Amino acid sequence: MPKEIIQSAEAPAPIGPYSQAVKSNGLLFVSGQIALDAETGELLNENITEETHAVMRNLEAILRAAGSSFDRVVKCSIFVKNMDDFATINEAYGQYFKSSPPARETVEVSRLPKNVQVEISCIAEV
Repeated sequence: MPKEIIQSAEAPAPIGPYSQAVKSNGLLFVSGQIALDAETGELLNENITEETHAVMRNLEAILRAAGSSFDRVVKCSIFVKNMDDFATINEAYGQYFKSSPPARETVEVSRLPKNVQVEISCIAEV
């Protein structure tokens, strides 16, 4: 079965040569999302909580466009600029995974696109 490119107008358009997500063999690979508003292109990053929720809303829009949901996410990768924000990010992130949370890693990095504080990608079943 050939791969299928997934695109949602409710999530920001890619800012480089990549797809928002790719569906292949029953899995959905969602590219890292940052806190860009899909309509305005503005960053929603007044604080780390707002930024994390914006990232999660972008992930949710892409999951929905592919016929999936947070309940079907099996793996997330979180990239943070400052590990001191871990607890705050974790609190916001956890609101989207009430039960049976996915596997995950959280990694501190020196820099992220558009100098955001957090980027999250995921893999889900479709």
